[in-house]
Amino acid sequence: MNSLRLPLWLSSMNTKALAAPMLIVLMLAMMILPLPAFILDVFFSFNIAMAVIVLLTSLYTVRPLDFMVFPTVLLVTTMLRLSLNVASTRIVLTEGHTGPDAAGKVIEAFGHFLIGGNYTVGIVVFIILTIINFTVVTKGAGRIAEVGARFALDAMPGKQMAIDADLNAGLIDQNEARRRRTEVSQEAEFYGAMDGASKYVRGDAVAGILVTVINIVGGLIVGMVQHDLDFGTAIKNYTLLAIGDGLVAQIPSLIISIAAGVVVSRVASDQDISAQLVAQLFARPEVMYITGGIIGGLGIIPGMPHLAFMMLGGMFGGIGYMIQKRALKPAQDAAAAAAAEAPASATAAPEIEEATWQDILPVDTLGLEVGYRLIPLVDKNQGGELLRRIKGIRKKFAQEVGFLSPPVHIRDNLELKPSAYKIALKGVEVGTGEAMNGQYLAINPGMVSGPLPGVETKDPAFGLPAIWIDAGLREQAQVMGYTVVDAGTVIATHLNHIITTHASDLLGRQEVQLLLDHLAKEMPKMVEDLVPKLVPLNVLQKVLQNLLQEGVHIRDMRTIIETLSEYAMRTQDANELTAFVRIGLGRAIVQQLFPGTNELTVMTLDGRLERLLMQAIHSGGDAAALEPGLADTLTSQAQMATAQQEQMGVTPVLLVPAPLRPLLSRFLRRSIPQLKVLSHAEVPDTKTIRVTSLVGGQS
Repeated sequence: MNSLRLPLWLSSMNTKALAAPMLIVLMLAMMILPLPAFILDVFFSFNIAMAVIVLLTSLYTVRPLDFMVFPTVLLVTTMLRLSLNVASTRIVLTEGHTGPDAAGKVIEAFGHFLIGGNYTVGIVVFIILTIINFTVVTKGAGRIAEVGARFALDAMPGKQMAIDADLNAGLIDQNEARRRRTEVSQEAEFYGAMDGASKYVRGDAVAGILVTVINIVGGLIVGMVQHDLDFGTAIKNYTLLAIGDGLVAQIPSLIISIAAGVVVSRVASDQDISAQLVAQLFARPEVMYITGGIIGGLGIIPGMPHLAFMMLGGMFGGIGYMIQKRALKPAQDAAAAAAAEAPASATAAPEIEEATWQDILPVDTLGLEVGYRLIPLVDKNQGGELLRRIKGIRKKFAQEVGFLSPPVHIRDNLELKPSAYKIALKGVEVGTGEAMNGQYLAINPGMVSGPLPGVETKDPAFGLPAIWIDAGLREQAQVMGYTVVDAGTVIATHLNHIITTHASDLLGRQEVQLLLDHLAKEMPKMVEDLVPKLVPLNVLQKVLQNLLQEGVHIRDMRTIIETLSEYAMRTQDANELTAFVRIGLGRAIVQQLFPGTNELTVMTLDGRLERLLMQAIHSGGDAAALEPGLADTLTSQAQMATAQQEQMGVTPVLLVPAPLRPLLSRFLRRSIPQLKVLSHAEVPDTKTIRVTSLVGGQS
């Protein structure tokens, strides 16, 4: 039984988990145990192959986080090279007197084939490779990683704010927000790790120089003292072995350093390095034409290599021609298709049909029209990121407010500006704006550290000052405290704001009926007893619209139905029924306005003003009955009190007697839309009230 346990245990383990420990143990073994020349050849070949794999992987990754393990790979490959240096040094010093193949065929090949067997040339080549690796590639990659780490850490608060803004706007769900936060944290950790790992590569370059010098000096001593070799033979054998050993380690080190520079120096994009080079470096035919002309012109100058320059000039000219031809092909195809259709339309003009009822198109409840530059945002074949966000907006709206908004009908409008869009409600324009596709809107929340270059504008949803900036300034803007969003998010946020503020207009008769049909699945008896037995459908719709006009969610339909069933026999007036329903929803209304607190910070009316308003109610019963001077005083005092509440960071709420609440809510809604009016009857007994200001008191 014991003989079977070990294989079963091994088979149950993840073989991938054994790779890293086995590699570390192998590197330690190479430092301690002597290796035969053949095994050394295998490991040197593996080291070169690993360097090539790392370089190609770095070239084909789209984002730095796609190769998150790179800092660890950098450390492991560096330790592998140092282990091989130790193992090769041992065999060079012990067997170097036997000839240049003492340390294996790989070192011999690098010593003879690459440097022609001339140790002076080998020393020069080795020094040049080391200088390139140490002073250029490694130093530059380390500096980029250091700066990237600092900017990634500085940008974390701005990125977190942008994620929270998308989450609050309903553009993403909790899982997506969690994924983005993890990605932001991983990005900062990656650049920090790269900053530290780059020091290993620089240390490896220094170690390569020292090991090579030690091998040469030590080989001379061993060869001349222990093996009685003459100076010429000793310096030839041991120098060729040392230089070959150094080149075998230094070339993979240079390849790994280049890979590190590629990873940390790339700008975030959805393309790999090859696609970016082809798309950006060879994108303009005029650049190829001018380059070909300059290189060809150099070939005409006497003394220049005419054939080489003329061939290169012709090659660049041919590349420019191919690029230009490929760019004109779609336009030529479109022109040919239009020309083919033109004769048919000219020869047979269609007869105009009689008008029918089918020509009368219904008005869309919610419509979004975009200019032609914004079509990629709403085209499913081109990604259509805005389509997914609109679905998220409707879902979040339904979950929070309590009913499903009508679908958004999207169409292009060539009469709009190329980057403009228009939001219509029942055919009437309710919002417009511009969104620069490919750029980012940097919104100033009021605490930024400085200005940015770009086109100044205002956030179309909330009117905050903002700037349209290029994609390259996104990180800088987040570091400076701006909330940075793309064009699709700008439109989606504006649309979400429109839907929320016009929720009562979106709740039509059909939506109410669909809501009742949905509720009937869970509480069929309550719905059947209410509509139409006690309350007509139109009265229920008006009550729900009244609630939505004042920002009260209608998710708790059970309480609404129960309250209406209780008071419907007393009155059929929608406004009175709304007052009763608000009292029933009082706890939810207060929770919506003051989440997470037991103390309500509110404004209230001065006693004298309250008595005047009560008299106006008894005399006229409407806001129109207010005397003009009294109305002006009430508006100005309420505006000042609201501003005071907002400066304190609390929701402006005016607490008034129940009879005054409908009057003041309708009257103040137009001039102070952010002010909420509550009645004393709507406040639960468990809440504590703290009055911060009196409206109508002595100022």
